[in-house]
Amino acid sequence: MKMIVSGGGTGGHIYPALALVEALQRQDAGAQVLYVGSKRGLEKKIVPEKGIAFRELKIQGFKRKLFSLYNFETVYLFLKSVQAAKRIIKQFHPDVVVGTGGYVSGAVLYAAAKMGIPTVIHEQNSVVGWTNKFLSRYVDKIAIAFDEARSQFPEDKVIFTGNPRAQQVAEIKSNFQWSELGLQNDLPTVLVFGGSQGALKLNEAMVAAIPKFNHRDYQVVFVTGENRYDGVMESLKKIPINDNVKVVPYISNMPEVLPKVDLIVGRAGATSLAEITADGIPSILIPSPYVTADHQTKNAMSLVNQHAALLETEAELSAPTLLKKIDHLMNNPQERQTMAANARKLGVADAADQLLDVCREAIRQHQG
Repeated sequence: MKMIVSGGGTGGHIYPALALVEALQRQDAGAQVLYVGSKRGLEKKIVPEKGIAFRELKIQGFKRKLFSLYNFETVYLFLKSVQAAKRIIKQFHPDVVVGTGGYVSGAVLYAAAKMGIPTVIHEQNSVVGWTNKFLSRYVDKIAIAFDEARSQFPEDKVIFTGNPRAQQVAEIKSNFQWSELGLQNDLPTVLVFGGSQGALKLNEAMVAAIPKFNHRDYQVVFVTGENRYDGVMESLKKIPINDNVKVVPYISNMPEVLPKVDLIVGRAGATSLAEITADGIPSILIPSPYVTADHQTKNAMSLVNQHAALLETEAELSAPTLLKKIDHLMNNPQERQTMAANARKLGVADAADQLLDVCREAIRQHQG
């Protein structure tokens, strides 16, 4: 198979795309893949490091003030990118073009659809992004990771596949031990992680709660985010930290660490939830209030409604409220076990393979 993949801007669009590519290369040793990303996005660095051929387009998103010079430039760059994407498509001759979101995928998938190439988009969130909403009328197939997204698309095109990242995580055989972080391997462990940049209010609640965590019979790994680590350590300068608490800026091997986690506290981004459900981890979810259409709250509720997670809003987040929820779950292994089983039921361990099947169906549809 020859596949063009496009998705950019954030890890939430890039990592599902990379998981799909990995699954394709495992199934088809002769597969050829070209990744088309944006000039400014994270994908420009991440994708070439994976040894995947990469082409870039100069594109940007709209700003809220509709009639502005910036937005006129955005339209101009989009039209220019569509033409550039058509040239790339003609050179590569793909069997299928797949988009995982971000503005760059809008130009690439629109170009492919207009050229009569089989097209598939993947929506990771429960609330559909602007790009995928725009593309939904042009593409052949739409794969979703949350059932809540189904009603926001043309019904006859939608197929539930889950998030490809879930399969990538589920297939990892972890040899990680907590002793690598100076902790005990046989103690129940909570991982608190506000995303790669850290979450300010979560960090503040954790700093205030550490004197209490010091006296618990479980372990706490507090990941601050690289940019916030120095500030957190400054705040903790006069607070003793016991051996059962570890404060770190970042965990680079998160997929290897997750299977060893008994409870995770963090955001409700699509990639995080794909990982949590793939590994069947109970969670306390604190949706970011700074995202479009509050989609993280809607993502989180898909787990909360199935008793796979507890919800903590950022507005109500404090050291006492967080401590109370963590203590409740860490002192109730039976409840954690039930939540873990419910989370695993929501995970799709073959999501990447299912998305590849959707791609093949789109190809067959064109051939027939």
